[in-house]
Amino acid sequence: MAQRDYYEILGVPKTATPEDLKQAFRNLARKYHPDVSKEEHAEERFKEINEAYAVLSDEQKRAAYDRFGHAGVNGMGGAPGGYNTVDLSDIFGDLFSDFFGGGGSRGGRRTRNMPRRGDDLQYPVQLTFEESVFGIEKEIAITRDETCHTCHGNRAEPGTSPVRCTTCGGSGEVRQTRQSIFGAMVQVTTCPACRGTGETIPTPCRTCNGRGLERKIIRKLVNIPAGVDAGNQMRISGEGQPGVNGGPAGDLYLVIDVKPHKYFRRRNNDIMLDLNINIAQATLGSEITVPTVDGDEKLMIPAGTQPGKVITMRGKGVPSVRGTGRGDQHVVVNVEVPTRLNADQRKLFEELAKSLGTEVRPQERGFFDKIKEVLGVD
Repeated sequence: MAQRDYYEILGVPKTATPEDLKQAFRNLARKYHPDVSKEEHAEERFKEINEAYAVLSDEQKRAAYDRFGHAGVNGMGGAPGGYNTVDLSDIFGDLFSDFFGGGGSRGGRRTRNMPRRGDDLQYPVQLTFEESVFGIEKEIAITRDETCHTCHGNRAEPGTSPVRCTTCGGSGEVRQTRQSIFGAMVQVTTCPACRGTGETIPTPCRTCNGRGLERKIIRKLVNIPAGVDAGNQMRISGEGQPGVNGGPAGDLYLVIDVKPHKYFRRRNNDIMLDLNINIAQATLGSEITVPTVDGDEKLMIPAGTQPGKVITMRGKGVPSVRGTGRGDQHVVVNVEVPTRLNADQRKLFEELAKSLGTEVRPQERGFFDKIKEVLGVD
């Protein structure tokens, strides 16, 4: 059976650079390596890929192949069975971490000991309605890790010191050679003795149990700006978990929650207030006192006010968090019909009823009702 072209197997042109070949091999190996692949005939396909790369990655073999084809590399380690010419640990690098769960040649102690940013924290802050409107300075208590006050982050009991790990020699990783049908494969894993730090602690600090960190409650005063709403988040930089290996601390996110108000409800930066008035106030008009977040205010009810009428009080809403003014307060009027009358009240209503007559008129449908019917919406 005729052998396939090596360039075709790797899916690269004949002008491919060594780096192009290496990348193509890595991509195909991820897909067809028999230890991880679920593709049909993965083992045969991987042998073919390995053979092609073994030839084309070698400058001398590639030149012979380009000139004479497969005949030019027979006996040079490029024919079937010559797979050991590929240094798989060099080609895969940290790819072995994906295959075997190891640390990979580039994922060893140098990476683990690099400075890393600390984790972010979240803290719920509950406010009253008025506090969310006008803002407040509030004390919070967060729980986070701090450098151990006993060992100062050294992890060892005072008077003792960490020592170099004897299992990995201080490298933080161990290398294991695994034999397979393709030859020897090197697996690099995190050292189980020191967990990749390169050091062991013979006498751990009794305060932090060798963590170098201890859990503390930190109290802080934070300024909650005016206009925040339920669900808003505030970021406080650098107040999260401490960084690792000298890395920066994470951030603290305050998650705002607002208690329901007895009277008010919020719609964006406007405040809504449902207000009950009696039938006389609605009919004759009246000046009444209504609550606002700024205190009680006078409000004029026009004569002939109908149930559901909305009266707007300008500038009595919630300040914008961007400092661009305030919303309004909208008073939604509800006219209460008395359910119990004394004798004098009943007499007055009876006289009023006689003067108004008993004629009733069906209410004409409005323009928008007709539009809704045409559109088929409620």
